[in-house]
Amino acid sequence: MTDTNTAVEAILKADTKGRVRTTTERREALLAEFDRSGVSATKFAELVGIKYQTFAIWLQKRRRQVPAAAQAGDPVRWLEAVVEQAGRAGGKPASALRLHLPGGAWVEIQDAPQAMLAAALLRALAQPC
Repeated sequence: MTDTNTAVEAILKADTKGRVRTTTERREALLAEFDRSGVSATKFAELVGIKYQTFAIWLQKRRRQVPAAAQAGDPVRWLEAVVEQAGRAGGKPASALRLHLPGGAWVEIQDAPQAMLAAALLRALAQPC
């Protein structure tokens, strides 16, 4: 049994070529949902029933409107650092940086090449799946 009082209906406007018009509010809501989803643009467009080319244009227009600094996100991220004295075999002090990651994982960095690898790892972990 269907309750007509709770049914939500929307009238979709079409242009002269029969293309469905989307309101600005709906477009922004879809773009915000895409940002939270973590799926590819192709898959998201398919899931919500929008042609990929249309969705790609929406994304491109939004990227042009948003300043470059806002796209990069917050350039400064604060974290807590604790310095511990640890010893190696042979009595020499250890000179390593240990990063504790969410989920219990950690990375130990002892020289510059390892620091570059750790930076690449952190950038990759920051990207949505």
